[in-house]
Amino acid sequence: MQEINDILKSVEMPHRYIGGEFGSIRKDWDAAGVRLCLAFPDTYEMGMSNIGLSILYHIVNLRDDMLAERVFAPWTDMEEELRRRGLPLFSLESKRPLKDFDVIGIGLPYELSYTNILTVLETSGIPFRAKDRDGSYPLVIAGGPCAFNPEPVADLFDAIVLGDGEKAIIGIMEAVLHDPQGPRMDLLVRLAKIDGVYVPVLKNKVNKA
Repeated sequence: MQEINDILKSVEMPHRYIGGEFGSIRKDWDAAGVRLCLAFPDTYEMGMSNIGLSILYHIVNLRDDMLAERVFAPWTDMEEELRRRGLPLFSLESKRPLKDFDVIGIGLPYELSYTNILTVLETSGIPFRAKDRDGSYPLVIAGGPCAFNPEPVADLFDAIVLGDGEKAIIGIMEAVLHDPQGPRMDLLVRLAKIDGVYVPVLKNKVNKA
């Protein structure tokens, strides 16, 4: 935590990485059965104006057995500091590395944000492609407006939500909660059965809601 405090003194706009705003939620990490980090592939200012992120954040946090936190793509000064110090990207609420979460939900708001997805993953120490990630890494899921044409970035994700994320998010979290330490492929098969969830490795036909 001291290293993070030191970084915040070194960047131009530290409020982007502090959290604690009105309406933010800080839950007991150990009390949650499944933990989600919602990642927006742009700066804090851009991401906090996204209504979808706020809706998913509150839907998940209404459940006592689930936890949702947030992260945004670091600006260049923060990215440079993280790399220089050898520290991973961290969430706003608990300041935990993204690799500690069970699920990372990345929004696809517009195509120009795609390179920032790579920044989020790389600064978190998470391999880009789903095929290179085993069960020791979080499940990486995408959703949002650009998910309706998922193939350009499909290799990056374990699953992609086509349509409204608020209809699928609890089902996804419950699928992980069912057996968080179980085989990865078993989990992906469970996800593929959820309406609107596309699992690229299975090339499943998406169920219609």
